[in-house]
Amino acid sequence: MVFEPEAVPVEHDEFLEWYSRQTKWSEDHGYDDPANTSEHLRGWLHDMVQMFPPMNKPVSLDAPPVDENSSTDYAIGRDFIYASFAWSKSEAAYMTVARLAEKHRLGLFNASSTGEEVWVPGDGQMVLAHDKGPQTIAGRIKNFLNFD
Repeated sequence: MVFEPEAVPVEHDEFLEWYSRQTKWSEDHGYDDPANTSEHLRGWLHDMVQMFPPMNKPVSLDAPPVDENSSTDYAIGRDFIYASFAWSKSEAAYMTVARLAEKHRLGLFNASSTGEEVWVPGDGQMVLAHDKGPQTIAGRIKNFLNFD
């Protein structure tokens, strides 16, 4: 999910509550029209569909993708776009999502990640705003021993 950084809470638990509300799909519009979202998010979407074409209309390309596994389901909200990719494309998709989020100065939440990392634009690069906690073995040991 990419999002407008100003639209989300800054604390991790509150962010997850915001995320949960957004993915109830309760906004008063369909989730397939880029006109319903911000200029930055539309720019990100325009760049994304060049490599990961949408499965649904009205966001579409004239020709079907050469690799059907690249087809992506996009849910377009006012302050976010949620993209679902084929598992076989997940690594390439994540790298593309992150690169384009940075380009368009958007936040990024990898909903599939175990660490629940939330990234936001910083001074010329994406910075980790917050996450569930350390996921490395060293981080887990530090957490267990209660070290900072």
